[in-house]
Amino acid sequence: MFKAGAQEAMNKRCYYEVLGVERTASIEVIKSAYRKLAKEHHPDRNDGCTTAESRFKEISEAYDILKDEQKRAAYDRFGHAAFENGGGRGHNGFDFAASFTDIFDDLFGEFTGGRRGRRQNRGQDLRYNLEISLEESFRGRQAQIKVPTAVACEDCNGAGAEAGTKPEQCPTCSGIGKVRAQQGFFTIERTCPSCRGNGRIIRNPCKACHGNGHVQKERTLQVDVPAGVEEGTRIRLAGEGQAGLNGGPPGDLYLFIAVKPHAIFQRDGHDLYCRAPIGFTTAALGGTIEVPTVDGGRAKVNIPEGTQSGHQFRLRSKGMPVLRGGGMSGDLYVEVVVETPVRLSKKQKEMLRAFEKESEPGCQPESEGFIARLREFWTGSETA
Repeated sequence: MFKAGAQEAMNKRCYYEVLGVERTASIEVIKSAYRKLAKEHHPDRNDGCTTAESRFKEISEAYDILKDEQKRAAYDRFGHAAFENGGGRGHNGFDFAASFTDIFDDLFGEFTGGRRGRRQNRGQDLRYNLEISLEESFRGRQAQIKVPTAVACEDCNGAGAEAGTKPEQCPTCSGIGKVRAQQGFFTIERTCPSCRGNGRIIRNPCKACHGNGHVQKERTLQVDVPAGVEEGTRIRLAGEGQAGLNGGPPGDLYLFIAVKPHAIFQRDGHDLYCRAPIGFTTAALGGTIEVPTVDGGRAKVNIPEGTQSGHQFRLRSKGMPVLRGGGMSGDLYVEVVVETPVRLSKKQKEMLRAFEKESEPGCQPESEGFIARLREFWTGSETA
C-alpha cells in the first residue's frame, strides 16, 4: 500500500505548476489563478470532455492544498507524500470530501457574484399588456399604467423584523443557509431546516408584512411608448418587477404592446395598405382622388386613364416610422377598386348599350384576351 501510494505521489504534477504560480505566490494570486483555470476547465462548460474533467479535478486538488496555510506548509516540506495516506483523510486530518465541497462554494460563489451565506433571491419579472391604437403607434405616446406588485415593506425597510428588532443569525447553520452531513466518503449538503435557507431567523416578525419583507401594492408608472412600435413589441422596464427577497434585487417589468385593428389601414412591417373605391368613369377617363394618411392628413393620388381594379399606387414615406430608424418611414400603398354602378336609370342603361355597340376592338383588352383563350381551349377540346 505504501509503495503504491508513494508511486502515485511521485507521478503527480507539482501543485504550483498546476496552477501556474510561483512557490512564493500570495494567497490572492493563488486564488485568482484557480478561479481563472476552474472557469476554463469546468465540465459544464466543456460538454462532458473527459480531459477537461480530469484537469478540473487536478486544479481543484491543487487549490485545496495551497489555499490552506497548514496544508501548504506541509506540502512545501514533504511534497505529495504529505497526503499519500488514502483517498479520504491524509495523516494531517485533511478531509478531501468536505474540502471539495468548499471548492465548489468558492467557484460558484464567483460565478454568481455572491458568497456563501444568506441567500438573496431576485424578484420575479412581471408582464403587462398594453393596447394602443395605430395612430398612437405612429406618433408614440406616454402611457400611465397601474401595476399590482410586491414592494419592500416600508415599516421594516424590507428586513421583515418588527421595529426595534432585527433578524438573528440562524444558530443551526451559522448563517450559511445550508447544513452538511458526513456519510463515509461523501458530504451531503441540504437546506437548513431551521431557517429554510435564509441564514437568519426572525423572532419578532413585522406586523405589516408578517416577516416577508414585502407587501402587495399597486404602483402607478409612466411609460414612454416610442413611435413605430409594432404588434408584440416588448419594452423592458428594469427594476420595476417584484421586490427581491432578503435584500435581493427586484425583477423587471415587461410591457407587451398590442395594436388595435384599424378601420382603414392595414399594417405590414413599416408599410401601410388601404383600399380606395373609385367610380367607373374615373377609372376609364382618369382623374384625381384623395386618400387619408395615418397622421390625420390627406394625400392626392392621380388616376391614369384605363386604371384597372386592384392596381396599387405607392405613396413614399407615408407609412409607419421605423423604430430607431433615424427618421425613416415606410410607404403607403393605395389599392384602387373600380366600383360597378348600380341602380341605373333607363337613360343610363341605354347609354351603356350604345357604348358597348360602338366599342372598337382593343377597348377592353383583358376581357377580349380571356375570351380568345377560351375559344382556343374549347376548339382544342372539340378536336381532341
